[in-house]
Amino acid sequence: MKYDFRRDLIWLISRPWILVPRFIQIVGAISLLLARLIFQGSSNDDKTQKNLAKFLLKTLIGLGPCFIKVGQALSTRPDLIRKDWLEELTNLQDNLPAFSNEQALQIIESELGRSVNELFEEFPSSPIASASLGQVYKARLANNYWVAVKVQRPFLIFNIRRDIVIIKILGVLSAPILPLNLGFGLGEIIDEFGRSLFDEVDYKKEADNAEKFSKLFHKNKSVSIPRVERHLSSVKVLTTSWIDGTKLKDRKELITNNLNPSQIIRTGVISGIQQLLEFGYFHADPHPGNMFALKGNNGNLGNIAYVDFGMMDSISEEDRLTLTGAIVHLINNDFHAVAKDFQKLGFLNKDQDLKPLIPVLKEVLGSALGKDVASFNFKEITNKFSELMFDYPFRVPARFA
Repeated sequence: MKYDFRRDLIWLISRPWILVPRFIQIVGAISLLLARLIFQGSSNDDKTQKNLAKFLLKTLIGLGPCFIKVGQALSTRPDLIRKDWLEELTNLQDNLPAFSNEQALQIIESELGRSVNELFEEFPSSPIASASLGQVYKARLANNYWVAVKVQRPFLIFNIRRDIVIIKILGVLSAPILPLNLGFGLGEIIDEFGRSLFDEVDYKKEADNAEKFSKLFHKNKSVSIPRVERHLSSVKVLTTSWIDGTKLKDRKELITNNLNPSQIIRTGVISGIQQLLEFGYFHADPHPGNMFALKGNNGNLGNIAYVDFGMMDSISEEDRLTLTGAIVHLINNDFHAVAKDFQKLGFLNKDQDLKPLIPVLKEVLGSALGKDVASFNFKEITNKFSELMFDYPFRVPARFA
């Protein structure tokens, strides 16, 4: 099923017994959150801000999968969210409450036509990880071959159809009274979010994405992609080879496992640039739960693996060339040209006076130049950029959302 706001709006309006209670629940939860933001949001007390961030996290989890995805999207939007809230929102990326094992087994049997005892040599009684749209089991096939089995949450498509309509209604109604960074193109951004979400709940499409991504990296020995087991996959169940690695969360954990962080970072940077500027097709959700460090190396390159290919996207040839040019301008310390590139990409209005922005860009991005990969502090750069995007008239175009 594809995202279609008009279709789902008609579907929901014709079912007021579904629309009204859910609308009241969402508006009530958001109103309570807004009340706390109004009274405490301007506080300079770190503890107050941390409590607010925790309350935001709790509210999103309570409202369900669609709002958890909104929170995940917000966790990558420094133009919308204070930098001291971003870390709290990254908790939405994994370790969410799981649904019952009985429901998961029923979905597998319904989708694949046989019980787990017939399909697998060994299947655990609980998931190894739980995310916004599904949960993952580590199971064993014949010949001691271990696989990751991702099972979709029950009633997920129904919940998403219902909630994305309400989110867009609320977004469009509130957009005119929001500041520029929040209100600009909000309807289009929600549509973009809806389209990617509908793609993500189709595990057959995710299987296609994984295989396409694997082909693009087939010559790169430093990047691994799990193999899709088609005979054990469907729209709501996805089975791939198990990746045995270390999550990219903690430098100390990498070192404990005899993995070189600098080599891992180098591979991550190169593979990211390849996706964006060479392939024009990229993994759009590369958070620490979706990337693993693997044993071994290839010279000065470490080995990494990507998992979870539900959120993939392509970039236009025009944007790809502009981004490539922006990197060249950055290397050449031509910050006026960098600012012009932001305009071409739509991050800045074409009529925007660039003079006041050039020294700020130089301060934020110039400090990244000349550092080798071992001393490059990406968090320091993103924190500075968070402030830049919040304080200046930057906005994220819908296609980059």
